Amino acid sequence: MQIVFLILLFIIGACFGSFLCCQTRRLRLKETKKPSPGRRSVCLHCGYQLKWYHNIPIFSWLFLKGKCKKCHHKIGALEILSEFGVALAFLMLGTTINITTATTLEWAALIITLILTLVLAFLAIYDGAYGELPTPYLITAIIIGLILAIIKISSTNLLDPIFSFLILGGLYLVLYLISKGKWVGSGDWLLGTAIGLALSSPWLALITLFLANFIACIVMLPKVKKTKAKKIYFGPFLVIAFVITATFASFLQNMI
Repeated sequence: MQIVFLILLFIIGACFGSFLCCQTRRLRLKETKKPSPGRRSVCLHCGYQLKWYHNIPIFSWLFLKGKCKKCHHKIGALEILSEFGVALAFLMLGTTINITTATTLEWAALIITLILTLVLAFLAIYDGAYGELPTPYLITAIIIGLILAIIKISSTNLLDPIFSFLILGGLYLVLYLISKGKWVGSGDWLLGTAIGLALSSPWLALITLFLANFIACIVMLPKVKKTKAKKIYFGPFLVIAFVITATFASFLQNMI
């Protein structure tokens, strides 16, 4: 049953990843006041209306080799990364619970964590694609993170969520104020706040902070050297680090 549960989570995550990627593009078109393709999925290059079998998460992209069926214009890697990324995140987080012995509180924590992951994934996709973090979704993430913090209060110190928030959200806020937005964006500290509250552990917050910067350096350093880019969008790396830390939270906390 556990394996079936994890497979279902992977499939659900892939479907949500495809949906979120589509929604980020629609939101961008709306914000830039460009015409939306409508409810049906179409190729943004030639306008070809995609069939249902062109929208199967992961498999359709691989089958079409990342190109439009009609005009063969490259779709890009954002779709496959979104679909596989959210699917993998759901799978990883699903391993944190044993479905046969889990309590009601553990189920509630997992479901809320998955909902938060969807909001964070949307923010990561949008930030990775357009270099911005939409404020309404950041506020939503903070609210969900606060709910998780309340759930975890019964098993943690009351001050832990505060210190966790200060480590992630507070640090990025200080960096933003000192650099006047040159080092980190205005949305990074709000994103850090949401993740800090959700983790509700100073130790896990520190690990997340380290992982986010470590992954960002590995992924972005070659690009920075090549393009001389002066700004790195940290949103995707914070979200990736959160999923990793949340997945191995029990193991990491036992190391203290």
